[in-house]
Amino acid sequence: MEWIRQKLDKFKKPFAKGEKLEKYSPAYNAIDTFLFTPNHTTRKGAHIRDAVDLKRVMITVVLALLPVLLFSMWNTGYQYLKQVQPEVDFWEAFGHGAMEILPMIVVSYAVGLGIEFAFAIFRGHDVNEGYLVTGLLIPMIMPVGLPLWMLAISVVFAVIIGKEAFGGTGMNILNPALTARAFAFFAYPTYMSGNGVWVMNASDLDAVSGETILGSLAAGQEISYETMDMFMGVIPGSVSETSAALIILGALFLILTKVGSWRIILSSLIGAVVMGLIFNALPALGVEGNMLTNFPWYNHLLVGGLMFGIVYMATDPVSASQTTKGKWIYGFLIGFLSVMIRVFNPAYPEGVMLAILLMNVFAPTIDHYVISANIKRRVKRKKEGINPQVKTVV
Repeated sequence: MEWIRQKLDKFKKPFAKGEKLEKYSPAYNAIDTFLFTPNHTTRKGAHIRDAVDLKRVMITVVLALLPVLLFSMWNTGYQYLKQVQPEVDFWEAFGHGAMEILPMIVVSYAVGLGIEFAFAIFRGHDVNEGYLVTGLLIPMIMPVGLPLWMLAISVVFAVIIGKEAFGGTGMNILNPALTARAFAFFAYPTYMSGNGVWVMNASDLDAVSGETILGSLAAGQEISYETMDMFMGVIPGSVSETSAALIILGALFLILTKVGSWRIILSSLIGAVVMGLIFNALPALGVEGNMLTNFPWYNHLLVGGLMFGIVYMATDPVSASQTTKGKWIYGFLIGFLSVMIRVFNPAYPEGVMLAILLMNVFAPTIDHYVISANIKRRVKRKKEGINPQVKTVV
């Protein structure tokens, strides 16, 4: 790596302070930081120094996403090939899926990073590594057949309106990846819902059946998938949302590395289970339900984007609640509302996107009231003569 370091140092000269390309130094610094750990540290003020920086956090999330991404490449090819030929070879399916998914990833990174570089140069600040994760998440939560130009426009909207308009990385109030999906859903609804958009189609076929499980249930249709199929992810869906097994492995990795909040993940699951149990109890109370209300509560956890959204997007440290109690409330409401929306809205049976975006908006409010309640308790203890030095975790 030493020769790369030498080449970069030589290439850096025109971008130094006072040189003719000084204005474009953020672009150079972004490449340097991506390849090497920054060699500068803070010189004054009180700071906590450790080995964790933004780049390491982002790379940790990317590593947690890779198993899900690789599986989705195989599943994408498998869902198509199983309908056009009697036997499906593993590598053939993987190759078909990779050829569809990799261009989506390339477009997402090219467009998103291009905008990030442009804003960094315009504002004169360094490029942050936040888009390393967002650029991968956006294509992973889209239908595999989404035209690339629609994906590009969705990325532009997410980066400019959902992120840079608020000040860039660390300042956004909404999860950028879900902002892109929400834009695509409302701007191009025929490409984001319905039968046939979740499985690759071919020019020699009139149509390939590929409705999601939630879509079929919302339409009042019976499903032929077993619970184990749902758990392993061998079902139609967005690019990488289907495999609950690998998403759970990713969740454990994020929790063990302390990148993802276990409180948000656990409370979200609890909220989804509670709402699922409420709906499952309706027939016993004499209330006539539908296919979605009678869908077993544990299967609600395995289908749609619920698990993927909870693990990889609800835990976004920027747009999620920051206080300990706030994380429990925030996560519970995400799970609770996700199942509620998917059951009550047959036109949009997948509710986790709207639930997370809604709670992103209310996360600061939740933290405000949690902190206010803590302050009131401390004031009350002081008035009652209790030691005010006792710490209260918020």
